[in-house]
Amino acid sequence: MAACTHDHSCEEHDCSSDWSLYKHIDLPKVSALNEAVPGSVKSVFKAWEQRLSISEGHLESNEGDPELIVFIPFTSDVKIKSISIIGGSDGTSPSKMRAFINRDGIDFSDAQTMQPVQEWELAENTEGLLEYQTRYSRFQGVGSLTLHFPDNYGGDTSEIHYIGLKGEATQLRRDVVATIVYELMPNPSDHKTRAEGGGGLSRVE
Repeated sequence: MAACTHDHSCEEHDCSSDWSLYKHIDLPKVSALNEAVPGSVKSVFKAWEQRLSISEGHLESNEGDPELIVFIPFTSDVKIKSISIIGGSDGTSPSKMRAFINRDGIDFSDAQTMQPVQEWELAENTEGLLEYQTRYSRFQGVGSLTLHFPDNYGGDTSEIHYIGLKGEATQLRRDVVATIVYELMPNPSDHKTRAEGGGGLSRVE
């Protein structure tokens, strides 16, 4: 388990905003599967300083089914160095986390059969004092991250109060990149016209 404990002074290390990817998360498009309260997953993404705040709510699975999937798109491609998860108490903390990158629409069947980019055994982390290091070379150019939490520590539901991502972001927003790629692609209608009297295409000279 590649976990780092925050037993140092965060004022002297990069624990907070400098490396936080929070502002690069496309929050309106974040979603979860098996959440008891629709849309509640958005409340677990917040600034590092607010990680222990409970006023915004939390993500909880449906009763009797602890499995959760969280889909996290970004506004620009990012490089992810580490992930921090704050779970609930009384056995509701997730016990395992599996990560997939740049794969939209993963459901529970997919998550159980697909090979993750990386997986971690999670400790019960209710204070945010642990972060899990990624295999950094595998987490480059990440446009979206899907996290699968298959089980917990015996609770009837799973609870997640905070998900923190640390890393770097590229300068270009993803929508700008898409526009640039579109403009670079030639439009066939600009160069060809339908031949008179036939159904073929002829090139405009």
